[in-house]
Amino acid sequence: MELVLVRHALPVRRELAEGVADPPLAPDGFRQAEHLAQYLSSETVDAAYVSPLQRARQTAAPLEEVHGLTAVVEPDVAEFDRISSEYVPAEELKAANDPRWQAMLAGEWDGDEPRHEFEQRVVDAVERIVTEHRGQRVAIVCHGGVINAYLSHVLGISNDLGGFFYPNYTSIHRVAAASSGERSIVTINETSHLRGTGLPMGMVQGAG
Repeated sequence: MELVLVRHALPVRRELAEGVADPPLAPDGFRQAEHLAQYLSSETVDAAYVSPLQRARQTAAPLEEVHGLTAVVEPDVAEFDRISSEYVPAEELKAANDPRWQAMLAGEWDGDEPRHEFEQRVVDAVERIVTEHRGQRVAIVCHGGVINAYLSHVLGISNDLGGFFYPNYTSIHRVAAASSGERSIVTINETSHLRGTGLPMGMVQGAG
């Protein structure tokens, strides 16, 4: 079967004194999500799963419409900061040289749970989905930390710095999952659907 891991689109900045931030998409994020759905419209998608966080659910909505699917909400593919009171896009932290950006570079863990527990719940969730959809193509709309955790697992490398690469907004990451247990990464960071749109992609690539 083929896993299609998708990072959510660009969300707004949200910092609260208390409570869970859970930001919605920014206007550019909604446009990114539409381009993503159109890009994947020519492919068969047999099932979809989505993180319960708002930025992931809003990203998945156009994909659901295009394919006539209702995504299954999977709590275990939520991000490591799912109950944080703040969300600031990394690009903004970097531009301001915010101390939180320096902490990210240093690999300091700022999750709501121990790192190993986060990584284990992600791997367990994705593997459950693989088991339930043999021979199919399944999309999982989730988060950068989730994608890093699972791909690090497939590659057998350490995720101690919080990720070995930066997934761009609405980037696609494909994994071939054999019933024998073998996992092969097919692509990382597909963003062809954003080229020429003028929309931001993230820190690694500028607008197309």
